[in-house]
Amino acid sequence: MDFTNIAYLRAGNDRQQRAYAELMKLSLFENLQDYNPILTGTIPIGIDLPKSDLDIICESSDHIGFTKTLKSLYSNKDSFEIQTGNWNELKSTIAIFQSGKFKIEIFGQDCPTENQDAYKHMIIEHKILNSEDDRFRAEIIRLKQEGLKTEPAFAKLLGLTGNPYKELLKFEI
Repeated sequence: MDFTNIAYLRAGNDRQQRAYAELMKLSLFENLQDYNPILTGTIPIGIDLPKSDLDIICESSDHIGFTKTLKSLYSNKDSFEIQTGNWNELKSTIAIFQSGKFKIEIFGQDCPTENQDAYKHMIIEHKILNSEDDRFRAEIIRLKQEGLKTEPAFAKLLGLTGNPYKELLKFEI
């Protein structure tokens, strides 16, 4: 599965198709192509909840320029917020806004998108889901409905101990 091109969403479930339409309406991947955007999270792998957001990761070493770009493109959207700080010891800029029925979070770090934890987590989770049966997927969704975040839900079902975000990165299928 090539998650670097959102075309796969067109043939996905109803929510994935609606996400594709919303992202295309925003021209988000076209507008942010210089930042190598990738949609990550639960919607691409079909374990999302009704309130799950669209998480787009980007590569940016110039956070001032990235902030200006995001403000110029999306500051007119409902509930737009943007901030820069540190995440996993890397300077990061995060913009959040509402578009249509989706909350959108754009996350930029000075790190290639395919090396960011959000992408690596999604790839590992996708492989695990493909190696398990439908009951496993249903149990992940049930745990998420009960309030667990995605990585802790996977860690619980896989019997991983310690920090679920770090342990999942070490998991081999």
